[in-house]
Amino acid sequence: MSAGPAYRPAHFVGDGALLDVAEAIAADWAALGMRGSFLARDLGTGAQLGFDARTPVPLASVVKVPLALVVLDRIAAGDLDADRPVTVDPATSSVGPTGLSAFRHPATVAVGDLLGLMLSVSDNAAADALFGLVPAADVDARLHAWDCGDLRVRHRMNRMYECAAGAAGNDFSLALELAVRDERSGRHTLEMLDPARANAGSATALVDLLHRVWQDEISRPAATAELRRLMGAQLFTQRLASELRADALRVSGKTGTFLHLRHEIGVVEADSGHRVAIAALTRSDRRAGLAPDIDLAIGTAARDAFEALRH
Repeated sequence: MSAGPAYRPAHFVGDGALLDVAEAIAADWAALGMRGSFLARDLGTGAQLGFDARTPVPLASVVKVPLALVVLDRIAAGDLDADRPVTVDPATSSVGPTGLSAFRHPATVAVGDLLGLMLSVSDNAAADALFGLVPAADVDARLHAWDCGDLRVRHRMNRMYECAAGAAGNDFSLALELAVRDERSGRHTLEMLDPARANAGSATALVDLLHRVWQDEISRPAATAELRRLMGAQLFTQRLASELRADALRVSGKTGTFLHLRHEIGVVEADSGHRVAIAALTRSDRRAGLAPDIDLAIGTAARDAFEALRH
């Protein structure tokens, strides 16, 4: 944890009691050595709370959500077949601990199943196979055409690991050290941590995207329905869903983790009809590959925001 003064967000979102909740979440994050952006919005009323929600941040694996939407849009338009086979070779595929990224032998998988692996277990190799079919520049252009200009898609997933290796060799702990040091200094030794060069977006842009996906106000209904289904199948529940485990609640989300970045975006839906879209984008001040207290702080923030917005 940094020995410097506690970080405090510059801009808060919310009125009255909602502002109080936003300030409490920011204080809890600062106490853990977390910086970041947070936004929660009731999809029915439009009421919202958060802080620093328009600050651009490198997205890590959260970028897989807009990638998936563009791929699904092409499938819905008839320009790409969900059953098209794609061969992924470990010799040339992306680094990662899950799914095809962990395979030792070539595997052939349909496009629709690549989408499932990418969103359920955050498979980087599956994502880069999809980027091979729909390049980052095409995804970025489609987002711009949909008026999502604050979301930028610039590179494949493996570019993050290539960048880290270029600065720190195979020493991931050194790359983490550089990320934490640069967070304090404002420099960007690692190119993929620079929002001006990385896949990047703000909490507001991401919540806007979720809002439009859940309201079928972007792309095509077949594409948005499938994206909602796939996000609902995410297996990682240690962040947004960690404090929202109940039979009457459903959490559909996507995590993003790289070096000191720990993110998640998603939508919390209650049987009562309440729906709240949330984006939590965080950077930590510690040299730790695992930080369950930070994951839990994201979950606590999601729970507190959901409860405040539905009352």
